[in-house]
Amino acid sequence: MSLISRTLPAKPLAGAIALAFLTLLAGGALFSLGFEASRETGNTLAAFNPYLWRVARFTLWQALLSTALSVGFAIPIARALHAHQHFMGRAFVLRLFALPLALPALVAVLGITSIYGRSGIISQMSQYLGLGFIPDIYGLTGILLAHVFFNLPLAVRFLLTGLDSIPADYWKLSAQLGMGNGARFRLIEWPAIARSLPGIMGLIFMLCVTSFTIVLTLGGGPRATTLEVAIYQALHFDFDIGQAVALTLIQLMLTLAILSAFRITGRPTEEGFSLAITTRRYEKLGTGERLANWTAILLALLFVALPLAGTVVSGLAADLGRLMSERTVWRAIMTSLVLGAAAALFSVVLSLALVAAREAVAAGRKGQETQSFFERGLDTGASLILVVPPIIIGAGWFILLRHFADPFDFAPWMVISVNAAMAMPFAVRLLRPTWDTASARHNRLCAQLGITGWTRLRLIDWPVLRRPLGVAFAFAMALSLGDLGTIALFGSDAVQTLPYLLLQRMGSYRTLDAAGLALILGVLSLSLMMLADRGSQPAARKERSP
Repeated sequence: MSLISRTLPAKPLAGAIALAFLTLLAGGALFSLGFEASRETGNTLAAFNPYLWRVARFTLWQALLSTALSVGFAIPIARALHAHQHFMGRAFVLRLFALPLALPALVAVLGITSIYGRSGIISQMSQYLGLGFIPDIYGLTGILLAHVFFNLPLAVRFLLTGLDSIPADYWKLSAQLGMGNGARFRLIEWPAIARSLPGIMGLIFMLCVTSFTIVLTLGGGPRATTLEVAIYQALHFDFDIGQAVALTLIQLMLTLAILSAFRITGRPTEEGFSLAITTRRYEKLGTGERLANWTAILLALLFVALPLAGTVVSGLAADLGRLMSERTVWRAIMTSLVLGAAAALFSVVLSLALVAAREAVAAGRKGQETQSFFERGLDTGASLILVVPPIIIGAGWFILLRHFADPFDFAPWMVISVNAAMAMPFAVRLLRPTWDTASARHNRLCAQLGITGWTRLRLIDWPVLRRPLGVAFAFAMALSLGDLGTIALFGSDAVQTLPYLLLQRMGSYRTLDAAGLALILGVLSLSLMMLADRGSQPAARKERSP
C-alpha cells in the first residue's frame, strides 16, 4: 500500500462501516422476508393467489401506459423547444419543468385534484357552462395523469439533450437541401432521439413501477393497486404477513428484472438538466409547423403549471392561521425537519466516507487496473441500494422488529436510516467529483508535509468540500421531507411527519386542511431544492471558466 494510503488509514475503515450499514439495512430486510417465508411456507404459498397476480399485472400495465404517454407527448414538445431556441421565456419553461422533480408526490397529487378532481377547476367550469361533466380522477386515469405530470418534464429535458447533441452542420445541410418537417425528423432528429429513448423509457418505467404515494392516494381500490401499495395494505390494515411476504418477493423480483434490463438499454445522459444550447438551427419553419410547435409548448406549459398553481391557490384558500396555531401541525413540522436533517446529515457522512475510501483504496493500487472486491463495493455500494425499494426495506424490518418489540417504537430510526440510504446515490454523485479533484491536487503535498487527520480536514478539505456538502445536505433533506413510504408503515400518533399528517387529513376528508399542509410542505421542499440549486451554480460556473 502506498504512502498516501498508509497516512490515511481511517478512510478505508470509514468506507467499510458505510458499506456495512447499507448491507445491514438491505440485507436485514431481505433476510427477514426469507426467514418469514420459510417459517410460514404454507401461508406464503397460499398468498400467490389470483389477487396477487392481478396486482402484479396492474403494476406493469400502469407503468407501461405511463411510460408510453410520457415519452409519446415529450417527443413533440422537445422538438418544439429545440426548434425555437431563442424565444423569450424558454429558460422559464425549462426551469418550470424542473419543479415537479423537486415537489413531494403528495403535494403534486393535491394540485392535480384541484384541477382535475370532482370539485376541481375543470368540473366547476363544466357546471358553469351547463355541460354536466364531472371528471373521475381516482383509478387508472388519475394514476396515469399524475405519472405523466411527473415524468413528462423529465423526458422532455432528457430528449433535449439528445437533440442538442446534433452537430450544427446537419442543420446547415438540412436548410441548404430544403428539407421539410418530416424529412428533418426522420433523417436528423429521430436518430438522436432513438439513442437515448431506451434509457429514458427504462428510467420512467422503473419510477412508475415503484410509485407508492401516487397510487396510494389516487388508486381506485383493489382494481387499481400496485404491489407497493398492496404491501402497505397487507401490513398496515390486514396484518397478513404471508400476503406481505409474497407481494414483497414479487416486487423484488420485478425490480431486479427491470434494473437488469435498464443496465442493458443504458441510462440517459445527465446533461439533460442543462439549459445550454449547443446547436444552431438554420431552416425557416413554415406557418403550420410553427403553429404546431407553439401549441405543443403552450399545452405542456399549462399541463405542468396548472397543478402547481392549483396547489398554491388551494393552500392559500385554507385557514392557514388556524393550521399554524395547531400544536399537532407544529409537532409534525418539527418532526419532519428534525428527521429530515438527521437523515440528510447521516446520508452526507456515509456518502463522504464511501467517496474518501474509494479514492484512498484506488490510490493504493499502484497502477493496477483490476479493482478489488472492496473497491468495487465502495464504487457501486450507494447505487446498489436502489435495487431494494424503500417499501421493501420498510416491510422487511417491520416484520423482523415485531419479533422483538413494537415496530412503531422504531419509527424515527427507520425513517432516518431508509431516507439516508435512499439519498446516498445522489449525494455520492455530488461529492465524488470534488473530492477526487481535490485529492489529486493535495494528496502528495499533504503526505510530504505530514498534514493528516482533522488538521487536513479543517485546512485543506473543508474549504473545497463546503459547497458540495451543503448542496448534498439540502438535496437529501428535501427528499426526506417529502417521503411517505417508510413513515406510512411505521408512523403513528406518537410519530407524525408532515406527509403523514397530510395523508391523515386527506383520509378524513378535511380537504382544506390537507391543501394548507400541502402548501407548507411544498414551500419547505422547494426552498431546500432552490438552496441546493443555488449552491451548485457558482461551482458549475467556476468549473466552466477557462
